[in-house]
Amino acid sequence: MKEKYLIRLTTVTLFVMFSFFACVSIPKGAVAVHPFKKEKYLGTWYEIARFDFRFEKGLSHVTANYSLSSPGVIRVDNRGYDDANKRWKESIGKAKFVESEDVARLKVSFFGPFYGGYNVIALDDQYRYALVAGNDLDYLWILSREKTIPQAVKDDYLAKAKSLGYDTGKLIWTNQD
Repeated sequence: MKEKYLIRLTTVTLFVMFSFFACVSIPKGAVAVHPFKKEKYLGTWYEIARFDFRFEKGLSHVTANYSLSSPGVIRVDNRGYDDANKRWKESIGKAKFVESEDVARLKVSFFGPFYGGYNVIALDDQYRYALVAGNDLDYLWILSREKTIPQAVKDDYLAKAKSLGYDTGKLIWTNQD
């Protein structure tokens, strides 16, 4: 009897752990960009705005650089200036496609087996401006290839985010000066 209990407990524990580690999603109503050309997306992006969270709290001059690491894996180099401590902070992670490489749904990890959703939900034809959603309505980024973004693009991305249920009043506008 004890053996059956241990087998069930182990099975349930493994199922929960697998579900937790593998869980990446996209906010309800959001659609990832398709077709997506990863080669055009690679390179440096400036963070224009974000929802604040502990890993980026207090950072300015935030950039993300994406490069090919190995087949199917994109290296993610996030960098920002910690104004309070007067030093640069950097995080290096990896991203993998959730579906096919022509759908802009990725899972990103900076900490071992833990992945989060990285969903490009708006992108201009020249790959200059991007609206990126996380797993849910707690994560949102506006990115640009330049340190600024045209007002029309900003307005369009804010309207799109609001239509999905994001509280855009919570956005932190990143200092890039």
